[in-house]
Amino acid sequence: MRIGIVHFTSDRGIDPAALAPLVERSGLAAYFLPEHGHIPVRREAAHPGTGGAELPDDRYMRTLDPWAALGAAAAVTRHIELGTAVALPVQSDPITLAKAIATVDHLSGGRLTLGVGFGWNTDELGDHGVPAARRRTMLREYLGAMRALWTQDEASFDGEFVRFGPSWAWPKPTGAVPVLVGAGGTDKNFRWIAAHADGWITTPRDRGIAAAAARLREIWAEAGRVGRPRVVALDAVPDGARLARWDHGGVDLVLYPAVDGSHDAAAEYLAKLAAAVGPWVAGGGD
Repeated sequence: MRIGIVHFTSDRGIDPAALAPLVERSGLAAYFLPEHGHIPVRREAAHPGTGGAELPDDRYMRTLDPWAALGAAAAVTRHIELGTAVALPVQSDPITLAKAIATVDHLSGGRLTLGVGFGWNTDELGDHGVPAARRRTMLREYLGAMRALWTQDEASFDGEFVRFGPSWAWPKPTGAVPVLVGAGGTDKNFRWIAAHADGWITTPRDRGIAAAAARLREIWAEAGRVGRPRVVALDAVPDGARLARWDHGGVDLVLYPAVDGSHDAAAEYLAKLAAAVGPWVAGGGD
């Protein structure tokens, strides 16, 4: 099991190009970012944490574009995994998005992981023309179309939401871009993951993660998938006993929220975090 950071970026926080090298030098293994293109002021969708229209953090409306931010992080790091927790593919054009993802993967030397969500903010989705009741189907098609562009010399796709004829698109990713789904630990979501993705990112509300990971592996095997699904757990404060349970239970990566008020505050926090999770830190990247 490895330890990484999820950085809720904003235009008021530390720059990803400044924070990502600190993460790498601390010996942590991963740097992940979220995505929100905009937040409608008036909306009906309840935030899953607050249960209402209230947002727990104004960074939801100030989030940096993840692909530009990860491109900046790729340029100043050499080893750490770069990813999203989570991106919202259906809010972008799939052909353009496939190019952006392949470019970041190319520039990072194949270090990119695509974490995706179905989207809790249906008002935000609606402004992109995404029908809430069809967002899972739309995400499935987007992933299929992007994989075609990433793997085929002359790619094409014919779906309900995505259609294009034989096309050329380079660069191709270094390898298969891993796709992880951030969603609640339910059988419905696990069956979707087993059919269309490579692993699971937990939500802050998930409990019993080791047991849920075992259930995902059962559904994975029932679907005829080989190997095992990857599991990324979101955590708040390190606890050695819990980390040991997760490690034993098949969690591959644990992400902790970044402190990004200043360069010094970020560096101090990362040093303390690395010390607290010492058994799971391999050593600095330099």
